[in-house]
Amino acid sequence: MARTLSLTTYSVILGLVAAVGPFAIDMYLPAMPAIGADLEATMQGVQWTIVAYFIAFGLAQMIYGPWADHSGRKPPMYTGLALFMAGTVLCALAPSIGWLIAGRVLQGLGGAANMVVLRAVIRDLATGHAATRMMSTIMIVIAVSPLLAPLSGSGLLAFGSWRLIFWALLFAAALSFFLIHYALPETLTEENRQRFDGPTMRAGIGSLLMDRPFMVMTFLAGFAFASFFVFIASAAFVYTRQFGLSPTQFSLAFAANAIGFFAASQFASPLAQRLGTLRMIRLATTGFAIATFVGFGLGLAGLASLPVTMVALFVGNIFLGVILPTAQVQALECHGSNAGLAASLGGTMQMVAAGVLVGAAGPFLDGTVVPMQGAVAVCGALALGLSWLIPRQVG
Repeated sequence: MARTLSLTTYSVILGLVAAVGPFAIDMYLPAMPAIGADLEATMQGVQWTIVAYFIAFGLAQMIYGPWADHSGRKPPMYTGLALFMAGTVLCALAPSIGWLIAGRVLQGLGGAANMVVLRAVIRDLATGHAATRMMSTIMIVIAVSPLLAPLSGSGLLAFGSWRLIFWALLFAAALSFFLIHYALPETLTEENRQRFDGPTMRAGIGSLLMDRPFMVMTFLAGFAFASFFVFIASAAFVYTRQFGLSPTQFSLAFAANAIGFFAASQFASPLAQRLGTLRMIRLATTGFAIATFVGFGLGLAGLASLPVTMVALFVGNIFLGVILPTAQVQALECHGSNAGLAASLGGTMQMVAAGVLVGAAGPFLDGTVVPMQGAVAVCGALALGLSWLIPRQVG
């Protein structure tokens, strides 16, 4: 293992690098209604800027992971950031919703690199509970995104157009490039590099697809995270139209919803050591599903006020904070020899599944709270179903 810094220091660096992707999602959420008005686009059209990003993000991971296993971790990250920066410029200059979606696709194609490669870097440096602690530390940094990014976006809206948000993202990407180049050493040694060709990749994918623990953990995390994608795609319209919040108020409400995820992710590793990893994931998934069902039921009963909605989402995010870092680490636990490919395939399946779910829910998301809660509950039900396939022995 290549290690000159402490695991905590690596985690902070990786978190700062990875935060560019979440900022690209969260920072412009307060501007979504303004983007629709400025570009004369429907709510569904603006939501496709989210869906397009997720799908491109997911598909691109299939390239970056095997590439990172072959050439080392840093070259794919450089290329991804270059694509992300080009897409960000296109978004900032977009004259129509179609051009904005195209820019978001390019952003997603580039932004995938950092997220998939950092998971492989974690596997280079640690396994088991140490890897979970690293992922949880990274989650602290990434979790700052839903806390600060919407507020930053609404702050920029106070000074000018929504296009300022994308220029700010360009600066953040340049900072990430600097960190990769000067602060992050290469973690994959020459002797551990893998061939990158069609037959080798097909064999590796075939092996992973036949690995039940990998598939269960991958899709469980994907369906759970899809609930957050549904929230991201619709929350700005629900909070500003139905509940009458301003962009700044929406940003504060969005940040409050994210605090549960942020706080709970820090308890994932201690809970896994106390309860057993697999048992903890089963329990957290059950709690997550119940929270989504209760939220949807209250909505159907006409009781989904702003405080009730926020509490239901907050509780669900607490369980998400436990599920996601643990399930993602568990999926890669037995795949150290091809961690890049495993991270790529897992990330692709998670993001595409989430994107498809959000796209399917799109026609029903009308800017009111009940359809949003219903789509979140579907995600909870799918994750709960997969949790029943987790082996019963304690991990």
